[in-house]
Amino acid sequence: MKEKNERFGKKFDKIKISIIVFIVFSLGFLPAVIFGYYVLLIIPFSELWHFFLLPFLFYIGFLITLFYQMFFSGLIIHIFNIKYESGIYEYNLGNKMAFRWVVYCSLYTPIRKMLEIFTMGEMKYRYYRLLGMKIGKNTLVGGTIMDPCLTEIGDNCTMGLYAVIYGHIHDYGKLTLTLNRIIIGNNVVIGAGAIIMPGTVIEDDVKIAAGAVITKGQRLNKGGVYAGVPAKEIKRKTISIIKK
Repeated sequence: MKEKNERFGKKFDKIKISIIVFIVFSLGFLPAVIFGYYVLLIIPFSELWHFFLLPFLFYIGFLITLFYQMFFSGLIIHIFNIKYESGIYEYNLGNKMAFRWVVYCSLYTPIRKMLEIFTMGEMKYRYYRLLGMKIGKNTLVGGTIMDPCLTEIGDNCTMGLYAVIYGHIHDYGKLTLTLNRIIIGNNVVIGAGAIIMPGTVIEDDVKIAAGAVITKGQRLNKGGVYAGVPAKEIKRKTISIIKK
C-alpha cells in the first residue's frame, strides 16, 4: 500500500510540473498568436509581394515569443519564489528542493537554449536577475549559466563563449542532488570553454584560461592565473608602478 501511494505521489508530482510548464509556455505564446491574428487582418496576402513579408513577420513573431517566454517564466519563478538553496538533497520529486529544482529547470532550460543563439543584450541580464542571479556592473556573460539563482558574479567581469557555470550535480547512482552556490568576485576573466563546478569561490582579479576546469568547492585566490584540468595556479598577477 505504501509503495502504491509513493508511486501515485511521484506521478502526481510529474503531472503538477507538466501543468505548470504547459500554462507558463502557453502564456508565452499568446502574444505571438495575437500578433499573427492582427497581421492576417491587415495583410490579406492576395498579392504575390505580400508573401515576401513572411520571413520578416516570422522573425518578429519569434522575437515576440522569446521576449514573452522570458517574461512569463521569469515572473512566475520570481513571484512564487521557485528557487532552491545550497545543500545535498534526495533526488526525488517528493523532496521540496528537488521539486523546486526540476520546476525551475523546466521553465528556464528552453529559454537558456534560445539565449545561446539569440543573446538579447541587456534583456538577458534582466532575465537572469529575475531568476535570482546577482550580476555586477559592466559584466559580460557570454557563456552558459546552469543555475542562475545559485550564481553571483561581480563587477567588470568577462565570461567567454562556451564557458559553463554549474550550480548542481545529480548523482543517479546515489539518487542525490547537490546544490551549491558559486561566488565570483570583481575583475574576473573566464576564458572560452572553461567549466566551473558547484561551490567554487573565485576572488578578485583572477584569470581563468580557456578550457580550464575548476573543480567542485575549489577556491581561486586573488590575482591568480589558472589553467589546466583540473585548474591550477600557473601565474600570479603583479602590479608594477612606474615612476616618472
